Amino acid sequence: MGKAGAKDPHITGRGPDPRAERSRAAALAAASDLLIESGWAGVTHVSVAARSGVGRTTLYRHWPESAMLIQQLLADLFQVEPVERTGELRADLIGELRQFLGLLHNPQSERALRVIIDQAPLDPRYAEVLGACSRKGTDGLREIVDGAKARGELPADLDTDVAIDHLLGPLVFRRLISGTAFEDRYVPDLVDGFLAARAPRA
Repeated sequence: MGKAGAKDPHITGRGPDPRAERSRAAALAAASDLLIESGWAGVTHVSVAARSGVGRTTLYRHWPESAMLIQQLLADLFQVEPVERTGELRADLIGELRQFLGLLHNPQSERALRVIIDQAPLDPRYAEVLGACSRKGTDGLREIVDGAKARGELPADLDTDVAIDHLLGPLVFRRLISGTAFEDRYVPDLVDGFLAARAPRA
């Protein structure tokens, strides 16, 4: 048992050890590249160590299983900056959807999304990650839709989950399933159609 008051060698009095942070960043960058190149099976401690230069002992200490490394990578990839709110429903919806579209067009996050969708039915850990990514990806839209319902800009009985499906579903299908390009007007037109179909009755 360690001595009382012993410090983590990777933590300094001023915060995380910069060397440990560099190793972590290098390992995750290598894992991201391998995920794109080879998919799920390509991200192993051996391959990440070879690609990043980070020792396997260090990798095992931070991520005892390769699945944990991929989970950390996914969490980082889906960490997006919140969109600044304008207070105008149409503009806020367009901003949120464009942020999500940027995530789909990022090679790392797109590949990662394909991996977790593929693995979720087979591995409960990935099902958990997929659920977390889904919640993270829809929090902004949920806030916008619920706020609009409270202000009377959308029907009070509108199911928020269904509204999110109608807004994000076309983007996911078009990008991940059909692979069709997005015209500049696609997101504004999608939002306009959504709002026109759900305008509160007088």
